[in-house]
Amino acid sequence: MNVNIQTVNFNADQKLIELVSRKMEKLNTFHDRIIESDVFLKLDNVVHNIKDKIVEIKVHVPRHSFFVKSTSKSFEESFEAAFDSLVNQVKRRKEKMIA
Repeated sequence: MNVNIQTVNFNADQKLIELVSRKMEKLNTFHDRIIESDVFLKLDNVVHNIKDKIVEIKVHVPRHSFFVKSTSKSFEESFEAAFDSLVNQVKRRKEKMIA
């Protein structure tokens, strides 16, 4: 699976990139036909002092794609919430394919 990580309005540190890559590789345990995934890490409200961290994940499988978005005060928290939601979507889709 090809994982593309893009940062918008900032430069991510290597630790965050490695965390995202490592977790995204675990998606293969839930669906074996994942073609590629795109992870977007964004800063919102850049003009204000409080910056929300947005994580968007798009996963492509044959004839379908999944999309999740999560916002919180840290990228790790946003990514965990988005990843959990994505895993639920992938599991539900796979159950429908089997049934």
